[in-house]
Amino acid sequence: MSKVMIVTGGGRGIGAAISRRAGERGYSVAVNYTQAKDRAEEVVSDIEKAGGRAIAVQADMGREDDVIRLLDVVDQELGTVSAVVNNAATDYVTMIKDIELEGLQRAFSVNVFGLFIIAREAVKRMSTKLGGHGGSIVNVGSISARYGGFPGDVTYASSKGAVDSFTKGLAHEYAEHGIRVNCVRPGLIATDIWKTTIGIDAAIELGKTGSMLKRIGEPEEIASMVLWLCSDEASYVTAAIYDVDGGRGNRPA
Repeated sequence: MSKVMIVTGGGRGIGAAISRRAGERGYSVAVNYTQAKDRAEEVVSDIEKAGGRAIAVQADMGREDDVIRLLDVVDQELGTVSAVVNNAATDYVTMIKDIELEGLQRAFSVNVFGLFIIAREAVKRMSTKLGGHGGSIVNVGSISARYGGFPGDVTYASSKGAVDSFTKGLAHEYAEHGIRVNCVRPGLIATDIWKTTIGIDAAIELGKTGSMLKRIGEPEEIASMVLWLCSDEASYVTAAIYDVDGGRGNRPA
């Protein structure tokens, strides 16, 4: 049976690293993007040059109709999905006193509601009780769910807290359907997301003092954990939440 993976937000940062690693591991990869078509197509090109198979699919994870279309396109062009990596996320940086409902709704639509919708569509295809062959779902959360995020970034941290709970609940609900569900919580990782918060240089400096390993992490280090969780080597792992943060969340007081 062919292996088919969907990586939401797969055109940049952690998502791009996961997509490329999946191609190396023999997956046919659907590289999802919202606006950065050129970057998603670059990832697809890299996978194809290495001998893999991939497509770029535009879909906004905050829109139910887009999510449904994403799964339909994958069915038609790659085959039945066997792994979903929920990596797409958006931020809404503001202090609580300045929060507007529209920004709050957008963040939770992408970071939380979209996960429910894509899981709904994926389990219909994966469930062994519905004629599927099982599968794996990996949610990319954030270490910020543990401490509430930086000032002004509470919305993002709170949405990632919901991802933790969703992971546990979905895993329990579909364990007997042959579907494993896990979560990876990155710490300080070198991606574009820092442009909207403290900046990459400040993140690098924080990594030197804020993690046991005295450095910031790389997207490929998250990809390695995600691909392991999707593999048969992790066949007895579900409902687990893994912190990939250089020990940042477990430093001695």
